[in-house]
Amino acid sequence: MTLRAPDFADEIVAIFEERDAALTDIAIIQPADPFLDMAGEDLRRRIFLTESETGANLCLRPEFTIPVCRDHIDKRAATPQRYAYLGEVFRQQREGGAEFLQAGIEDLGTSDRAGADARSLADAHALLARVLPGETLSVTLGDQAVFEAVLAALGLPRGWQMRLTRAFGSQTLLQAALDDLANPQGTANLPRAIAGLVARGDETALAEHVGTVMEETGLSPSAGRTPEEIARRLIEKAELRSVRLTDEAMSALKTFVSLRVPFAEAGERLSAFATDNGLILDDALETFAARAKRIEAEGLPLDALTYDAGFGRPLDYYTGFVFEIAASDAVQPLAGGGRYDRLLTLLGAETPIPGVGFSIWLDRVAALRETAA
Repeated sequence: MTLRAPDFADEIVAIFEERDAALTDIAIIQPADPFLDMAGEDLRRRIFLTESETGANLCLRPEFTIPVCRDHIDKRAATPQRYAYLGEVFRQQREGGAEFLQAGIEDLGTSDRAGADARSLADAHALLARVLPGETLSVTLGDQAVFEAVLAALGLPRGWQMRLTRAFGSQTLLQAALDDLANPQGTANLPRAIAGLVARGDETALAEHVGTVMEETGLSPSAGRTPEEIARRLIEKAELRSVRLTDEAMSALKTFVSLRVPFAEAGERLSAFATDNGLILDDALETFAARAKRIEAEGLPLDALTYDAGFGRPLDYYTGFVFEIAASDAVQPLAGGGRYDRLLTLLGAETPIPGVGFSIWLDRVAALRETAA
């Protein structure tokens, strides 16, 4: 590491050992494409990119989840496995340094998803409680799977479900999507050639056209979206502009995303929401209830846990349970994590491998420890 390990690193490693998570070593230089494709817009624009001698896209490691999963697949490791890490990540930031330390645990292949979710949250809370003794910690929980179940139950077209799911975790993007859904804007102002291909829904021809334009203007696909992704988004947006949600359905959706309650009340409030709006959310609520029981069994301080139906995390690979842990008066979270059951398949795993994990920002922890000293 080029950064000095914090003076509480031994305490973190001790937690890893207690929690049966093997400390793993992950290369700093990583293939860039998995991050560009799967990590989300927020992280994509902050990655430090470079190229190999052969022209392959590379980057400095911007986070650990994707590299840990790739390493697991490359080694054809058996599951379940619990991997721990402590090292640098590199991101462009408006404030603070571009290089900072993270620690965390990734739990891969555990079939008991409710138990693994609860354990991941408990691990993160235990680690922070160990290195920040006496600090009051607050936990915000969300569930992307419940959000997706609500979208499906409201009868939204697949395209709208995908757009809203992508926006989940960003209040700004989610509000913009809801505004567009409430007030469709009509036909976009596109060049004639592109507009014709969009109107016909010819994704292959449109991607070829976009690729040609990018090549002529000197734009590299590695700098942002690929021609195929741009074509898919353009056609999707055209389809979305033809949809308008009923007032009743829009009211239900807004009610849902504004739901923020003590975790102990969340299951009951979600059931009441489903009943009041005539929505069938049985499978999602069963999963939610099973996880809630396991979280309670971990002995976490339930009065410090809040369920926020509109809460998500700005990484595209999350699929279900998500959480953040913060100091009581802090603006930025100290830890964040969640479930990512599709990620390993997208990275090349031959069979589906469920995953859940968390990361802790050690620079923020160190700052709190200095303040308390």
